Amino acid sequence: MVSLTRRWFVTGGALVLAAAAADLEPAPAQTAPPSVGPADPRLVEDLVAANRILADQNVLDGYGHVSARHDRDPSRYLMSRSLAPELVTAGDVLEYDLDSNPVDARDRASYLERFIHGEIYKARPDVRAIVHNHSPSVIPFGVTGVPLRPLYHMSAFLWEGVPVFDIRQAAGGSSDMLVRTPALGRALAGTLGSRTAALMRGHGAVVVGPSLPQAVFRSVYLEMNARLQAQAMALGGPVTYLDPEEAKQAAGAVGSTVLRPWELWKKKALAK
Repeated sequence: MVSLTRRWFVTGGALVLAAAAADLEPAPAQTAPPSVGPADPRLVEDLVAANRILADQNVLDGYGHVSARHDRDPSRYLMSRSLAPELVTAGDVLEYDLDSNPVDARDRASYLERFIHGEIYKARPDVRAIVHNHSPSVIPFGVTGVPLRPLYHMSAFLWEGVPVFDIRQAAGGSSDMLVRTPALGRALAGTLGSRTAALMRGHGAVVVGPSLPQAVFRSVYLEMNARLQAQAMALGGPVTYLDPEEAKQAAGAVGSTVLRPWELWKKKALAK
């Protein structure tokens, strides 16, 4: 059944009739997107491990989340239901489409900020894993205007720079600081651009990688670099950072060894 709503406006002394049709029938329930099939169990195991590793390394605590692009279809990604990362098991992992709709939620709550993941995957076909964290040492660099720069070879991947996402600008004013809409997710993805990491003012950071081990490695050493940079600056005097050329070379050398700490971290994290 359709009714007609009339609104009267006075414009320059003339009456203008505006009519708008409003459908009063209840909107149909949203249909969940179809599944593309079960993910490789090894990928799910690695996603569980990534959550636990980052908790063990004090990058995540009761908050934050990790995702991986689905191995069967790049238009899907995997992420836990809303849960403290250290508690994540394979049974908690859900499939999402890139609009961040869960495929089979079954009354399981999703993270409010899942749009961080879907919108970055849309914008970055090269990205296979994403970490959003509230890593404590990075927070000061997102609110002071002091740039986060690569201080040593393990964090050489930061040579491209680490931009700061200010949600106040993206939201057009004050907000609860959470990336809870697709529009805010797109704005964050735009700030990240082609880089590895972006800080989020008064909130935390987002880190991406071509694999889960890479995204975890970068998240761990982003936190460590921030802590060491603050310590170096506190000592006084000039700080010698990696120049772009040595950072590129170091990033290539260290990047090829990521599976070494990954295997150690995974063994320790899954044994708990």
